[in-house]
Amino acid sequence: MSSSVLAPSIRFKGFTDPWEQRKVSDIATIVGGGTPDTNNSAYWGGDIDWYAPAEMEGLIYACNSQRKITKEGLKNSSASMLPPNRTILFTSRAGIGKSAILTKESCTNQGFQSLVLNDGFDTYFIYSMTSQLKSKAESIASGSTFLEISGRMLGSIDIRVPKEGEQLRIGKLFAAMDSLITLHQRKLEKVKCLKKALLQKMFPEKGEGKPQIRFKGFADPWEQRKLRDVAIEVTRSYDGTAAPVMMISTPANGFIYQSEHYAFDNTGESLKKYTLLYKNELSYNHGASKMRPYGSCFVMKNTAALVPFVYHSFYVPASDPDFISLELNLDSMQANLRKLISSGARMDGLLNISYAEYTSLPLIIPKQKEQKKISALILSTDSLITLHQRKLEKLKNIKKSLLEKMFVA
Repeated sequence: MSSSVLAPSIRFKGFTDPWEQRKVSDIATIVGGGTPDTNNSAYWGGDIDWYAPAEMEGLIYACNSQRKITKEGLKNSSASMLPPNRTILFTSRAGIGKSAILTKESCTNQGFQSLVLNDGFDTYFIYSMTSQLKSKAESIASGSTFLEISGRMLGSIDIRVPKEGEQLRIGKLFAAMDSLITLHQRKLEKVKCLKKALLQKMFPEKGEGKPQIRFKGFADPWEQRKLRDVAIEVTRSYDGTAAPVMMISTPANGFIYQSEHYAFDNTGESLKKYTLLYKNELSYNHGASKMRPYGSCFVMKNTAALVPFVYHSFYVPASDPDFISLELNLDSMQANLRKLISSGARMDGLLNISYAEYTSLPLIIPKQKEQKKISALILSTDSLITLHQRKLEKLKNIKKSLLEKMFVA
């Protein structure tokens, strides 16, 4: 949107006045920070919040700093106390434009040029503009070692603002939007923590014969096996079957669905080194390099798909494939795999591992009925994680669109 535009494309009903161009110095007093002598213990460990840029990541409200200084430390530094609810912390270096609304009287180090808003300007409205302010600040920042913007430079930036009444309406909308995004982020983190806890408690710890948590009715000890005892290798080559081709990147959640990325080859010539994998068969990328994480074992969820030759493929006729995949992707199993892969010289600069080596990994497994109940429960958390991720992404996209349409650049 051109800076000559005087109103946003979306407005609340009843507001028609053009937005006014103002300099940042017209709407706020810009206050820098300072650091007391770090070698003087009398200046540190007090009850005054003192913020550094590193702790701004992901914050909306600044409520409690990681480090605190004393009154003596404040007196013997260039830091200034900033008023709550009217101050927007704004980093001026080490990543320009990280911002948060201050909720308690505090101070900062010299990595900030904070905005103490004048009367007539809504705090959440101006906070919601900080992504725009960040972009403008970065465009005029200077510095040979790292980019930095001074208070004078920040104050010279032009922005457009409406009258206070419209600011308040817009600020309330974005406050509600951010609260909703935060709610879904917390729900997502809770489900991720739940999955992590289930994986820790529903699989035996090292040296144990059964897990800490079991479904009612199961009491038999789990059996120590090698992967090769339950797996049969798949070496089925491409035979002209019409099937999607899996790209060489193991999905983060370990499972392939039709919605994942696929490519098609009409000639079939380039598919001679692909394995045709059927539903519920498993695969593992054996060409992980030192520069990227070890690939996860995944279960094919399509009817059929072609898998690149850099994957070991197998099926487990007497076991639940989802359970085996979950166990092979446990942190403890990945640690075993790292030791195994790095124990010898490998080819072509890759930490390649043979099928025989891979299937030498130790497993501890229960009867198939218990396997299915465990995998069904844990995989249900994956569905919840995906649901919350999609909701979160949708909300973030809505917010991004509203920021573009409800503000004047």
